[in-house]
Amino acid sequence: MCETTCLPQLVCVDPGSIQAIWPHVAQRLSKATAKTGLSAFAEIERDVLNGKALLWVAWNGRSIEAVAATSLQQTDAGRVCVITACAGADMTRWLPLIRFIETYAREEGCTCVRIFGRKGWARVLDGYRQTHAVIDKHLA
Repeated sequence: MCETTCLPQLVCVDPGSIQAIWPHVAQRLSKATAKTGLSAFAEIERDVLNGKALLWVAWNGRSIEAVAATSLQQTDAGRVCVITACAGADMTRWLPLIRFIETYAREEGCTCVRIFGRKGWARVLDGYRQTHAVIDKHLA
């Protein structure tokens, strides 16, 4: 019953517990990276499993509604928290939880949260704007 009525909470998975949860979320993240081609799933998997990146789950008390991976990167403009992959269904239920990742990023001294994903994210996330473009020419 709670699966559809209880709003999900965002949980940052303790890196020491990642092995137990990874089999339940890996396929979702793999599909998300395959859809955009902006990241390599193997790299995200390696970083999450060795503690260089964090795994976040939107948990409603009975099931995982969404999953995301983040990594901290140092750029010449400052430290950035990058959401390297995100996947889930019924986005309206879990999208507001991004504020917890934003809080984490601020606490880690990040200058921004950066998302690698589809253009549509800029339309649904308050305060986010497209600052750069990724353009591709596919070669035969």
